[in-house]
Amino acid sequence: MKVLTLNAGSSSLKYQLIDLTENTVLVKGLCERVGLTDSVHRFDRGYGELKVTAPMKDHHEALSLVLEMLTDVERGPIASLEDIDAIGHRIVSGGEYFSESVCIDDDVLEKINLCSELAPLHNPPALHVIYACRELMPDIPEIAVFDTAFFQTLPPRAYIYPLPYEYYTDYQIRKYGAHGTSHRYIARHAARMLGADVRDLRLITCHLGNGASIAAVDHGVAVDTTMGLTPLDGLMMGTRCGTIDPAVVTTIQTRLGYTPEQMNEIMNKKSGLLGVSGISSDLRIVEEAAVAGNERAILALELYAYFIKRYIGQYFAVMGGAAAIVFTAGVGENSEYMRSACLAGLEPMGIVLDARKNRLRTGERIISEDRSRVKIMVIPTNEELMIARDVETILDRQRQAALLAASAEEEIEETLV
Repeated sequence: MKVLTLNAGSSSLKYQLIDLTENTVLVKGLCERVGLTDSVHRFDRGYGELKVTAPMKDHHEALSLVLEMLTDVERGPIASLEDIDAIGHRIVSGGEYFSESVCIDDDVLEKINLCSELAPLHNPPALHVIYACRELMPDIPEIAVFDTAFFQTLPPRAYIYPLPYEYYTDYQIRKYGAHGTSHRYIARHAARMLGADVRDLRLITCHLGNGASIAAVDHGVAVDTTMGLTPLDGLMMGTRCGTIDPAVVTTIQTRLGYTPEQMNEIMNKKSGLLGVSGISSDLRIVEEAAVAGNERAILALELYAYFIKRYIGQYFAVMGGAAAIVFTAGVGENSEYMRSACLAGLEPMGIVLDARKNRLRTGERIISEDRSRVKIMVIPTNEELMIARDVETILDRQRQAALLAASAEEEIEETLV
């Protein structure tokens, strides 16, 4: 089975074509600066990245370029779009509507649209891409895979805010989380690496990138996570502030006369590593400045690590311990400094990092000392594979249902005869 995975951002379209039969990625790519000037399409079939500069006024044009490349006589991995068996869309927010991946129909589209205010940078472009797929590939089934679905298992004590209860009942103001597809993947993969069933483990999974979140996964089920109503809550991130006193918002608005839109811009795009360091949202650049002695860069790194350590401690308490702490995404996979900084001092909790193993930079690995009661792991995330597997599961389920229905109909006919 060949599955095309699509992940639309506000000005980007990321994709992979995955052959699940051979368990290989036929091609992966990224359309950048969609709707802006100097749009670029980068793609790689495993022979090195190629780059094409081409205008992309919207996500429809971006998808068209992707499909042209996929079937290109010289560069494409497939001869025809008919070789694609299904399409899997990453949808950031499904609100309370979806607790698992689903086939896309008009009702699903309406609900994704209703959740757009919870993910304004991602749900609208994802919808645009879904409609473009319907136009360009009308006979290929489409599946929606929701980042929020993994967190529909959170108990009310974890997702309800201590506000007047009618804000939840009337307006669905609650914690939804994000990065659920990544957390689900690394939790399952960590269990396999440990030779255990994920349903027998308590795990703390740390997705640390420009956007960052941590999840508490208790016996395979998410019981808490750092991101909230929107991806702004929780950890300090590249440009997001994460958790702050809500009165900070009203105080700044009152003193400086900012509108809600301006405050939203500040908290989402001008805070975090960028806001504190004054240098960059890229942790690598901030690390370099800190090594050179820049005091604000040093403070930014200390804050970033402190947020992570604080939530690890919280989730350790929530679950009564953990079998492993798992790091993934750009920072989690690549920053030995940040892993060391956020775990420093946790030895009394049985969390003991091996400095030598922590310096290793390749692939999935266990980086804790042998004496550590809690395993510390690094696992590269693979959301695209998780999406493709969900697509395969849903289509297999549909085929089985169709076979059962056909068999039942035959039995009825035989009985009538």
